Amino acid sequence: MPYLFTSESVSEGHPDKVADQISDALIDHFLAYDTTSKVACETLVTTGQVVLAGEVKSEAYLDVQEIAREVIRKIGYTKSEYMFEANSCGIFSAIHEQSPDINQGVERKNPEEQGAGDQGMMFGYATRETENYMPLALDLAHKLLIELAAIRRENKEIAYLRPDAKSQVTIEYSDDNRPVRIDTIVISTQHDDFDSEDKMLAKIKSDMINILIPRVKAQLKPELQALFNDKITYHINPTGKFVIGGPHGDTGLTGRKIIVDTYGGKGAHGGGAFSGKDPSKVDRSAAYATRHIAKNLVAAGLCDEALVQVSYAIGVAKPCGLFIDTRGTAKVKMSDGDIARKVEEIFDLRPYAIEQRLKLRNPIYSDTAAYGHMGRDSRVVTKVFNKGKKNEKKVEVELFTWEKLDYVEKVKSAFGL
Repeated sequence: MPYLFTSESVSEGHPDKVADQISDALIDHFLAYDTTSKVACETLVTTGQVVLAGEVKSEAYLDVQEIAREVIRKIGYTKSEYMFEANSCGIFSAIHEQSPDINQGVERKNPEEQGAGDQGMMFGYATRETENYMPLALDLAHKLLIELAAIRRENKEIAYLRPDAKSQVTIEYSDDNRPVRIDTIVISTQHDDFDSEDKMLAKIKSDMINILIPRVKAQLKPELQALFNDKITYHINPTGKFVIGGPHGDTGLTGRKIIVDTYGGKGAHGGGAFSGKDPSKVDRSAAYATRHIAKNLVAAGLCDEALVQVSYAIGVAKPCGLFIDTRGTAKVKMSDGDIARKVEEIFDLRPYAIEQRLKLRNPIYSDTAAYGHMGRDSRVVTKVFNKGKKNEKKVEVELFTWEKLDYVEKVKSAFGL
């Protein structure tokens, strides 16, 4: 029977994402000035207040207050009526030295034997459903909010938008797991106050359907545009008024949007968050590595869908195990267990090897902290830290290296594809 599947996304102005972006900005600054930095930092944001906490081992000294303010400013919290504003919010730092008990399990005389920064299991996933090998519902949910943020910054077609927003997309699938149509779209967007709530709701609904949706559709291939139809159920600001939002409306914490950050509920998740963690923490680096594996397997034609799991013991370099599930879509006459054993020969999953292969000791993490860590475009950019100050530093980095299809030929060769 046909079935429905739903994924959600949240905007860069959502309080949890504000926290993620501050934490990852701190990571980037530490790595820009000391690539060996070990960092695990958490952020809490609420009405007029930011709290930074965590453990750090680094030679770099940072003005954490100014870094946090710059992130908040960039997101768009720049007006006092938001009750959370870049220049006036209080910032409290409780960042301290990393525990030597943890550090001794990670660092080794031989870098290749670097131990995992924690125990746990991490998952990567890929599907042929979209061009970027991501689940369609999540991909559309992200696109809606990326475009909504672009409209907000333009401040032309829609001039009342505030930074906080959420989206949700429900797709109807056929018996053979193919998307048939979009069933439901939910958009909740923070906005300026209106004189009339009835006029406000009508205006926002009209603008979302007649301005936002066409701009998103225009970015899609014709077969995906065809999924939009006049039978879609729209829930636009379904609670009504949404003036109070952002950290003033809800407290935000680092690491509370792990499903938004990954695959929208498709595939699986090991439970560990990404933001605020340097790449020695396998919660982050191994999740990127398994996405890299899954995407290259699918792109090579080995299968139409791949779920990859790896697990670690803290302080141990060699993974405890590698598991692969092709969901019955494998194109080779091999069991998933045999596929996993061959994949182990292609991809070195020791933490140091992952860091080197994916170039993770670079300041690349601020770009991951909103709109998903997966399904993004790999590209080279130049970043500038502490611009205009004595310690200004320019760093050329490659973003989203785990999205590269650089192992496709190796996979084809290994499996005779």
